Amino acid sequence: MRILVVLLFFWASAAGAQAWDPKPWVDDLHQMRSAIDEKYANLDWLKEEREVDLDALFTRVEGRLRSAGSDAAARAVLDRLVDRIGDGHVALNWPAAKSTGPAAPPPPPVPGAAGLCGRLGYDARQSSPGFTPLLTGYRALPSANAFPAGLVSVGAKKLGLLRIGVFQPQGSPALCEAAVSALTIAPDKPCDEICEDKILTWVYRRMTSDLAVRADQLKAAGADALLVDISGNGGGSEWAEAAARILSPVPLRSGERGFVRGEHWAKQWRELAERLRSAAKEASPADRARLLAWAAEADRGVAEAERRCPPGCPRIARLGYATGLVGAAPAGSFDGKPWAVHIFSIAQFPYRDSAWKGPLIVAADQETWSAAEEFAALLQDNRAAIVLGARTGGAGCGHTWGGTPTVLTNSGATLELPDCVRFRADGSNEVRGILPDLAIPVRGNDGRAFAAHLFEAALPAAIAKAEALGSGGTDAER
Repeated sequence: MRILVVLLFFWASAAGAQAWDPKPWVDDLHQMRSAIDEKYANLDWLKEEREVDLDALFTRVEGRLRSAGSDAAARAVLDRLVDRIGDGHVALNWPAAKSTGPAAPPPPPVPGAAGLCGRLGYDARQSSPGFTPLLTGYRALPSANAFPAGLVSVGAKKLGLLRIGVFQPQGSPALCEAAVSALTIAPDKPCDEICEDKILTWVYRRMTSDLAVRADQLKAAGADALLVDISGNGGGSEWAEAAARILSPVPLRSGERGFVRGEHWAKQWRELAERLRSAAKEASPADRARLLAWAAEADRGVAEAERRCPPGCPRIARLGYATGLVGAAPAGSFDGKPWAVHIFSIAQFPYRDSAWKGPLIVAADQETWSAAEEFAALLQDNRAAIVLGARTGGAGCGHTWGGTPTVLTNSGATLELPDCVRFRADGSNEVRGILPDLAIPVRGNDGRAFAAHLFEAALPAAIAKAEALGSGGTDAER
């Protein structure tokens, strides 16, 4: 009898050990590899600059999956793979866990404009105050503005300070609430897509105006130089390109854009060509000629996207700029043109160029990402500003028009891969992160007070470098 019990124990143990099957997870891994090879915009950077041997990496990961022993462990293995890739726009989003008990009652609805803005995704936690208020002798400007600002003395110089916590409206619920009031929107009624767009447009306009006003106020207060704090800024939207032009003392040209060949981008270029040709039918003769020329460029984009690449052919095609087919134009160049946003995306924002005309410093750290990196790179590449701080996180260009997500067959997780590239003036991929002109030992997880201490010690040298940049100083001075 005892022998029978022991045999049953070992049989049960063996059956339990064999119950978990790694094959579906390995299949998911192979699906991830295929997607990366086909869709990942930064694959060349990963292989060449990061020197990641993908064959060896995926072989190791497969071995770990086969010995994982449980779904939870397998999931952790795939999460570590994404971390190893080290691209801020590569993500693996897992489906929500199924509830095994009764559903928790929903929280009571928040009434009024605050509730509506919360439902639309406006959340103050998307932004943060930054380090500048903790600098010695900080004097705040009046606060009726979306962007906190102030001044400090650095030797004989007055340094203006401006904080941009995020480059999108959703980080400013107070502005959303102001929009709801100004637009007389009933906050407790459903807000459809038209309603939501009205709020978004109002907030963008207010942000654009507030940023220029802050530049004017700092100039009037006697600031000799301006520091823009984008440390801990997670990114946002193309509004970053407009913000850079407001604060740049010189005209800017956006970085060139690359895209992954395939139907996703072929469709975008095809639809753009159609819109431009449609607009040309109603345009003046001069505008018609320009629109048809841009439509021909979009046709070239379709051809590049549809081109089947033989071995040795670049996976990434290049056409246009981060702002569209036009990379540089004075503010207001396309005012009144209904087609303007299709060729110069930031024409939708009523910005003015060079509200600030003095020396400019951009403060960044390891938690500066995506559109915030675009802002810093644009100013640095055009020699409009120096970057102070630490190398940024490294996200670069992200996902256009919903991106090209891949849903893994077994786990149901969604693999997100960037489908575009922003190229720097030196030809490098912005995903490497923005390298500071003046490096300090700050970390993204430093407390605000210690970060302020580190930045403060570097301010005299940063001001000198920014002044030399504006005066055409030597490379050593810059």
